[in-house]
Amino acid sequence: MKMRRVVWMLVALCCGFLSVSSAIAAEEQTRKVEQAAEIMRQIMAIPEQAIPPQLLENSHGIAIIPAVIKVGFVFGGRYGKGVVLVRQEDGAWSNPCFISLAGGSFGWQIGAQSTDVILVFKNRSSIDDMLKSQFTLGADASVAAGPVGRHLAGATDLELKAEIYSYSRSRGLFAGVSLEGSAITIDGESNAAFYEQKNILPRDILEKRLKAPAAATRLREIVARHAH
Repeated sequence: MKMRRVVWMLVALCCGFLSVSSAIAAEEQTRKVEQAAEIMRQIMAIPEQAIPPQLLENSHGIAIIPAVIKVGFVFGGRYGKGVVLVRQEDGAWSNPCFISLAGGSFGWQIGAQSTDVILVFKNRSSIDDMLKSQFTLGADASVAAGPVGRHLAGATDLELKAEIYSYSRSRGLFAGVSLEGSAITIDGESNAAFYEQKNILPRDILEKRLKAPAAATRLREIVARHAH
């Protein structure tokens, strides 16, 4: 009887530990979504320095990756986690799907930097490819630095007809860095923690109306306000 009681106590402790761990993970992902919403709000608050409305209105997806860490000393690297939202057939925006961005580079670079990154997807095929497997910017889809301001006219980057346009907000010093070669992958663990569902698929999030925390609703509303 004593042994059985000890076993049940251990089981209860393990369940309690897992419950607490899940709650912490969910809170962490909620903060990430809140950060993404605030980044979008702040960047679009100054029209002269914001993503052009025309580009957002014609976009098929938007990825927001807060605090991408980039470090380098000749060899460089970057890593960050964020979310991607996809425009649905009715024009509404999906709930956020968690992603991670990682990559390396080589060149004369030195320093460290934390950068908020926004990616604007011009077509649906790039998003579909990203959902299938690891997706590399510059290899699986062309990427270019996006124009800023109210108008697109005269923006030389548009002549490249890139499939994805990238924006960043830096809080540090860095040189010789590019998003070319960075890989984007779906962050399944973060999706499971945020939506409290195991084995959840990206398409379940992006194509279905799942029950989501309030932070997801606020992010959708902010994106829809600027990319209607």
